[in-house]
Amino acid sequence: MPSPKPLENPWYYLDNFEFVLRWIAQRYGDLLQSDEHEFIRAFLQAPQASRGLLVRMIMRKGSLFRASKLQYREIGSPSMAARPLIAAGWVSEDPLLTLDELFDLLTKAELATLFRPQLAAAQAAAAAKPVQLACLQAQFPEARPYSQWAGQRPSAPGGAASGLSGDAVYRENIAALSERLRLMFFGNLRQDWTEFVLSDLGLFTYEKVEFSRGSRAFHTRQDVDAYLHLHHCREAYMAGVEAADAEAIAAVRKAIPPAHENDWLEARRGKLLFQIGQHHERSGNWDHALDCYEGCAYPGARARRIRVLERAQRFEQALELAQAALPAPESEAEQQLLARMMPRLLRRSGGARAARRAASGVPQTRLELPAPAAWLRVEEQVRHHLQKPQAPVFYVENTLITALFGLLCWDAIFAAIPGAFFHPFQQGPADLLRADFHPRRRALFAACFAQLASGQYKHTILRNYACKAGIQSPFVAWDVIGAEVLAMALACIPARHLEFAFERLLRDLRGNRSGLPDLIQFWPAERRYQMIEVKGPGDRLQDNQIRWLDYCHARDMPVAVCYVRYQPADMP
Repeated sequence: MPSPKPLENPWYYLDNFEFVLRWIAQRYGDLLQSDEHEFIRAFLQAPQASRGLLVRMIMRKGSLFRASKLQYREIGSPSMAARPLIAAGWVSEDPLLTLDELFDLLTKAELATLFRPQLAAAQAAAAAKPVQLACLQAQFPEARPYSQWAGQRPSAPGGAASGLSGDAVYRENIAALSERLRLMFFGNLRQDWTEFVLSDLGLFTYEKVEFSRGSRAFHTRQDVDAYLHLHHCREAYMAGVEAADAEAIAAVRKAIPPAHENDWLEARRGKLLFQIGQHHERSGNWDHALDCYEGCAYPGARARRIRVLERAQRFEQALELAQAALPAPESEAEQQLLARMMPRLLRRSGGARAARRAASGVPQTRLELPAPAAWLRVEEQVRHHLQKPQAPVFYVENTLITALFGLLCWDAIFAAIPGAFFHPFQQGPADLLRADFHPRRRALFAACFAQLASGQYKHTILRNYACKAGIQSPFVAWDVIGAEVLAMALACIPARHLEFAFERLLRDLRGNRSGLPDLIQFWPAERRYQMIEVKGPGDRLQDNQIRWLDYCHARDMPVAVCYVRYQPADMP
């Protein structure tokens, strides 16, 4: 890793970028094409100021930059530093710019001077930039070099136009390559170069996992290409939704490839199809929604198919698919949805009525409280109402049980399983949400769970809470789980109850990390607790909350639902 303390090293960003290049050359050399190898070789041999300028461009938004906005003390003259980059083709000088691109580069004052006659004629001199842009587009439909834009209207020496003429514009040309390199290093495009800085500054700390030099996210170039293709499809889909462009969304659907043999990429493909299917479902486009749902195995897609068939009044097809799913539901969520849909489908298909599901036996309480201040959440209001010196209440929602699980099973979660870790900035293993996450670590988790029977679990949880403090984890929210609530939880929640909760988490990490009750109340003197789900006026239990409540209640874990209503304003 590059040396820390980036603020003491003006070239920290360049060191980080070069670290990534060397890392990729070592681990992904067989996946790189000759021009990519050549880029890495030539970049590392370029002058330091030129390398720094290119990395500054890569790490900033967009691909167009004014020389006057590229002022960095360690780099010096941007025009001098840019020369080797222009010669290599990595940067273009004085590129063609559309009017839209010019408006993005210049300030409103600069544009007002540059286009003063045209804006005055259109009575838009004081208008907002989007209005000014719309007024000028018909007059300037063609792209032209920046130098022509800046020099189109002479001005007095020292004026804005002459200042623009003295500036230069560069276009950075390696965005696609830098995106590919970033993907190969991180294994995703959510993370970017700021990870290095946040880590160096101590804002983010990651678990140090020993992994082999051969450990990597991608094993074929085709996998990298497929990831990038799906990413660009998703971007195009989001743009189509934002613009309400049905044709663009249809084009994205056509561009999505058939099923991928790589399970990880197939999951990403399925998620995109699922999202597009949801869009069509919300729009009432049943056939398009079915086309998407039928083409993916993403969790929940089968249940959505059944629902769409029902809404399209194709009741017999919906019933047939639901009956096929009943013997082997993909998850508790699907099982819950099937139980809800079957009576309707049987009734609408003319079949025998299904037995009505028994009502949940989860205890309920009802509180009537004064209407709170606008800033006070109902959960916090109930917490204050229930709080007692001998029975403290904490707002934990989805953080406490998951933290206890993450702290007990830290070593299993961060085990150096092949393919789970491949760069230093991973919050958790890459396969965390895959179906084989638990099976690949079965023995490790079994050893962790065995501590619940021996009593060793308390020592392990407290030790990890102390020595792993602040390290990024997919389960531990360090800013929420304090030492007080942790100590009370270990004192008051029986080991058997923790085991029940942890087993359910492991059964479906994607679906079961949420839905846990809002509050937990402890009675330390009696070594007991109760989890409480709070519902304000007009709110109702969500499906994932119902599943957790029913699961806990069936195992004698103390849970309750607290329904709140507010007193009328005129009551004393």
